Formats: sequence, C-alpha cells, structure tokens
Amino acid sequence: MNNLKSFLTFFILFIFFSNTIAFAQISTKDVDRLVENALNKFGVAGTAVGIVKDGKVVMAKGYGLWNVKEKKKADQHTLFGIGSNSKAFTTAALAILVEEGKLSWKDRVIDYIPDFRMYNSYVTENFLIEDLLTHRSGLGLGVGDLMIFPDSSDFTIHDIASGFQYFHPVSPFRTKFDYDNLLYLIAGEVIHKVSGMTWEEFVTKHIFEPLGMNDTRPTYSWTIGMTDVAVPYSDISGELTAIPPFGDMVNGAAGGIMSSARDMCEWMLVQLNHGKYGDSLENTLFTEMSQQKMWTIHTVMKTDGNPRYNSHFSGYGLGWMLKDVKGNMVVSHTGGMPGMLSKVTLIPDLTFGLVVLTNTSEGGAFVFEAISRTVVDSYLGLDEIDWVEKMGEYAGHYKERSDTVTTKVWETINTNSTQEININNYLGVYEDKWFGKTEVFLKNGQLWFKSYRSPKMNGAMYYYKANTFAIKWEYKDMNADAFAIFCLDEDGKAQSIKMKGISPNIDFSFDFQDLDLKRVSNE
Repeated sequence: MNNLKSFLTFFILFIFFSNTIAFAQISTKDVDRLVENALNKFGVAGTAVGIVKDGKVVMAKGYGLWNVKEKKKADQHTLFGIGSNSKAFTTAALAILVEEGKLSWKDRVIDYIPDFRMYNSYVTENFLIEDLLTHRSGLGLGVGDLMIFPDSSDFTIHDIASGFQYFHPVSPFRTKFDYDNLLYLIAGEVIHKVSGMTWEEFVTKHIFEPLGMNDTRPTYSWTIGMTDVAVPYSDISGELTAIPPFGDMVNGAAGGIMSSARDMCEWMLVQLNHGKYGDSLENTLFTEMSQQKMWTIHTVMKTDGNPRYNSHFSGYGLGWMLKDVKGNMVVSHTGGMPGMLSKVTLIPDLTFGLVVLTNTSEGGAFVFEAISRTVVDSYLGLDEIDWVEKMGEYAGHYKERSDTVTTKVWETINTNSTQEININNYLGVYEDKWFGKTEVFLKNGQLWFKSYRSPKMNGAMYYYKANTFAIKWEYKDMNADAFAIFCLDEDGKAQSIKMKGISPNIDFSFDFQDLDLKRVSNE
C-alpha cells in the first residue's frame, strides 16, 4: 500500500554525485548484471523487471527465487504483491465509471456511503470522490491503518467509513500531503456501490481482462490454487525468513493486487498510450481527458532540490506521484506490503516505463531503488552512478539508525528489570473509540497486551521507565514494537494509555500515536 512504507520516503533525501563517464542506454544484458548484483548485495530472494519503450515490451523477466525452500525460479509470469501500485488501478476504475456517466469526480462521498464521517461536519459534507485519492484529507500519515495492519483484524468497511470522525486533523482540509490507505478502501466501496460489483470483480472485468493481464489477481485470496505465486520474505532479523502472505483487507483498492512483470508491462503500455490498447490501439480503457485528470497534481509536495535531476515540481495526482526530471514528466508510485515491495516509473515524454517487483522486505526496497535509478538514469542519458553501492551505503545508515535507538531502549529495560512495580495498577480493559477494546493482563506471570479486534496485536510488556512499558509483539512480519505510556491517577492506578513506535524506522501504518485508550474496567 505505498503506501510505500515510511522507510522508502528517506530515499529522496539520500542523493549522491559522481564524476564518472556518461554511458549509453542500458542493454538487457546490463540489466541482467545489475539485477543479479542487487539481489546478491541485499540478500533478496527474487525480483522481476519489466521495461517498455515506444509501445513495445523491451523485456519482462524474473530473477532469483520466488520460493527459496523449493528453489523455484522467478520468471515473467511470477505473481508478486504490488501493494500501493494498486491505487492507480482504483483511480482508473473510477475514471471508467465517470466516463460511463455513473458518477462524477466532484460527487460527494456521503451521497454514496451515508455512514461516512470525517472529523467535522463541513469536511464530511464537502468530501468529494477525488478527495479520496489525493492524500490531502487533513488527517495524519497512515491514519487508522491499525485497522488493517497487521492483517486478520475484524474491522468492516462500516467501521472504517465511520471511524474517521474520531481522528484529530493535523492540517487544514486540502492543504497538505499526508499519505493514507483507508480512504482508498472507501473509494473501493464507492466502486462497489455504483457498479453493483465488488472492487475485485470490477477491476478484473474492466481492466485485467481487456488488457490481457491474465496472470493478475485483485487480491491474494484469488491466487489460491495457482502456482508461481511468490512467497513473501522478511530480512528484518538478519536472515531470510518466509512469512505468511498478507490476508485480504475489506477490499483490495489500496494495495491488494498480485501481478507479474509481463502483465505490468501491459498496464504501463496502456498508460503511455493515453488509455488506448490493442494491436492497433483500437480500444479505449479510459480517455486521454481522464488520464490528464489522474496525471494532474492535486496535492503539492516538496521537490528534493537535487541538481542532478533538475526537478522543479512534485506532487500527487490520482493514484500517481508526479514530478519533472531533466525536463521530462515522471509518473511513478511505490508499493509495500509485508514481504512484497514494488516500484513503477513512467516517463511519457520518452514513451518509457519500468516496473520492479520484489518478494523481500526490507531489502527489496533497496533493490528496486537501485535498479530503478540505474535504468531510468540511462534512459535520461545521465552520468553513471553505482546505485547498488550507494543504496548499500544507505542501507547501512538506515539499519544503524534503527539499531542505535532500539538497542538503547532494551538496555534500559534490562537495567530496570529488577525495579519493583505494582503491576496490578496497570491491569484492565482499555478502549479507543475507533480501535475498540484492548486488555492489559497477566500471562504466566508476565504483563501482556492484546487487542480484541486485531488478534495479531498481542505481546509481552516490559517495564521501561517512569510509567512506560515496551511491548514486544508476537507478530514479527514487520518491525512494529511499541511503547505503552500509562497515565496514572493520584493513587498510581492507570486510567489511560498512549502509544508510539519504538524504532524510528517503524512502518507508518502502525499509527499507534492515533490511539487514545481509556480504562473501561478493571482486570
């Protein structure tokens, strides 16, 4: 979902310079060497790369393994989770409905989903379909994502639609970019309400099938029984570890799609052909007017100011990141789910597109960034930089940044482990208006935290200092350990809990900071 996830946003801040000689447009053999080098450098299980140019597929190829245990090799048909690259499919689906006259970008969300509620009545009444897609709601980064991360929670689309009212805005409506996922799920529900089809059925019938994206499935559950579906891996522990596939959300509109390099080439071609497809471009998926709508900046963002790329503008359209690079418009997006990371880059002025799919997090992000930067630089005619090496340097800084903080926290916990505290003061049930009930209880003599509605959010609590405990979750697919900070009454009895992530590199979808847990009963 793209969401990529928070650690990917740091890439734009890590820019390097080189005095090496300019090189010609990269060859497919050079891509082979580049990818193998990147896989080896970052210990990633597998990847797939697709390149299109001038209306044709230059390459669509898999590398490494989609299943390490069984030594299954990735190829152009291997399915990877594309995460938040699914968002562009959702905006295209809405464009199709707009062109059919079934809705308007300027329609109010509440007219389609009556239980939709934002943080005040004005925003609720004036929240438009296009506002669902632009990350400018006024709410904070990743707001409410704990309803869908980790998977296996029981939150419904009704819970999500009505839950926005309980969050506090961090900026005025329509003024600032803060990435969200939940509003795309609402967009998926709008598609359902308008078309009478689920989001999954709609994108399959109206996008995948017409484009011949025969490998692609709208969510993981639709791949059951298929072969060549990449196993997700985590390298957070320092070793490559298979993790369970991420379960389906209420719909796949924010990040559910599973696709292949071959199919994503078809997707890039229809984008570069302004919505046209077919051997003679005789068919229309969406009009050029709709594409202009999707490729127009709706939310302004800061440029990175890097003279290498000479960028002057940056912003978010509808499901796409937009910027200029060396006088060329660049349309892109990243995607990230546990064990699945992806990046799509389009340069319409060069009729060029690149997709990189991986099945390992966190290393997959460094792989797709190194590959993308190298290939894109070559098509732009820029001087060569060893992006694999540079991303390796960044990976070291990234890990050190996290390790320094978390190591210090656990050293403090070990130091304070003998300190006497009255754990009875903390036991009880606590409730948040949007996240529901949680409980602090004793499990085999150990203080423990659990969520009633998100069963993977459970773990042991360790005294840190003052009125704060650290929670080490049983869930290990992503780095998500958190602080629980208790507010005590005059007798030392806990009345409420605030939370925040421990690691500075925690994924932003673990929005613990948005919780306001109030005691509702004793143990």
